[in-house]
Amino acid sequence: MTIQTAGIHHITAFAGDPQANVDFYAGVLGLRLVKKTINFDAPDVYHLYFGDENGSPGTIITFFPTAGSPRGKIGGGQVGITSYVIPPGTIGFWQDRLEQYNIEVTKTSRFNEELLQFEDSEGLRLELVEREEGAASTWVFEGIPADKAIKGFGGAVLFSVNPQRTMDALDKILGFTKVDEDEEYVRFRSFGDIGNVVDVPVTRMPLGAGGAGTVHHIAWRAKDFAEHELWREAVQQYGYQPTPVRDRQYFNAIYFREAGGILFEIATDPPGFAKDEPAESLGQKLMLPEWFEPYRAQIEGNLQPIQVRALEPSHSMLAR
Repeated sequence: MTIQTAGIHHITAFAGDPQANVDFYAGVLGLRLVKKTINFDAPDVYHLYFGDENGSPGTIITFFPTAGSPRGKIGGGQVGITSYVIPPGTIGFWQDRLEQYNIEVTKTSRFNEELLQFEDSEGLRLELVEREEGAASTWVFEGIPADKAIKGFGGAVLFSVNPQRTMDALDKILGFTKVDEDEEYVRFRSFGDIGNVVDVPVTRMPLGAGGAGTVHHIAWRAKDFAEHELWREAVQQYGYQPTPVRDRQYFNAIYFREAGGILFEIATDPPGFAKDEPAESLGQKLMLPEWFEPYRAQIEGNLQPIQVRALEPSHSMLAR
């Protein structure tokens, strides 16, 4: 293994109502909506990106929200739980905040770390974990001071239909290091300081089904375009068939499905989300690639209006 990923670049999921999606991730979790664009393959569907102030790799969760979308089934071949990291000593703050919005929380632990687990408004499974590592947030949203704000991803729990093959991919392709195991999970860690911890249940998971409340794919970081080409070669040498490099405007991407059923992407850190709009106004305007600009009026007419807004604690975010 000559190259290693620093960890998670982004995670992409399906959702239903677009405004409910914004309300949860911006209004409740306090993430910044850093990019409002469309699904390039289905321009009547938003592609929304939420992360830290700059949309840094390792902080970004993205969604394809479609009103009326049927619920999926979380299971094998998916990210089962998306983990966010928060500053030490803040788990009580977050428990109180989530409960204010009628979000049911559960306290549990894994590898001696306390976890606060909950679901978003579509049933996507999330958890918060306190860790020292990772840069502090610089984004302040209503009711969430920077010193208590989510830093970015802590990592993910991968639900696999073939756990050993998934673990082999983490080790032999991506360069993660196995650091712990118990009767239920094996833990892997990368060299980055965020989005760097991945847990794999040792039990085969029944196959999931895509739909609202499920993850479509998980993307791993490539530091630049040159390294990205090396990643494609490494994936091929291992025996998988990666896609050609695809320009996603804010990063380049390749995709392959590992033998445990999970769709993996490898995405470049550059060019980032300030490529087409000023950093101070990220996420405020619908951004379209140049080939869709002639159809802006039609595209905007087909999209449900959305806004980032502060929510009253009485606003219920119960899963629907």
